[in-house]
Amino acid sequence: MKQFIAMIMLAFVATGAFAQDKAKPSPAAVAEGVIDGVNVKITYSAPSARGRKIVGGLDPYGKVWRTGANETTTIEFSAPVKVEGKEVAAGKYGLFTIPGETEWVVILNTGIKWGAYTYKQEEDVIRVNVKPAKPSAFVETLNFTVEKNQVVLKFENNQVAFSVKK
Repeated sequence: MKQFIAMIMLAFVATGAFAQDKAKPSPAAVAEGVIDGVNVKITYSAPSARGRKIVGGLDPYGKVWRTGANETTTIEFSAPVKVEGKEVAAGKYGLFTIPGETEWVVILNTGIKWGAYTYKQEEDVIRVNVKPAKPSAFVETLNFTVEKNQVVLKFENNQVAFSVKK
């Protein structure tokens, strides 16, 4: 009986080890930088297009998007900032967007939950409108960067930036 229990436990441990070796289709990623002395950190899961149209397809225009995959994408500021001229206190926020063909809405929200399924507009801290651009080449996997005084999102044929200042 002890051998049987040991074999069962070994099977569970081995299954867990193999499962962890399997690459996630949307791996966790972090983008960090400093703008005007303020630490900015974006934590997200990075989906890849893999032949699918994500923005304006699986994630349709005009609907709130978690701006990534899996858990809610978050953005954190170590001190108060202005995002596109709107004041934001130091802290951690859910980063959502509403993609559009000619304009995107960037949303900072106090709700940090799984995806956008429990998103509530009344938890918005700010909403700002920004114009998308085209990156120099197709971007297969979503990525964020902190550049000079901007946070920049690139994915597929979309490049969306919003300013951050102290």
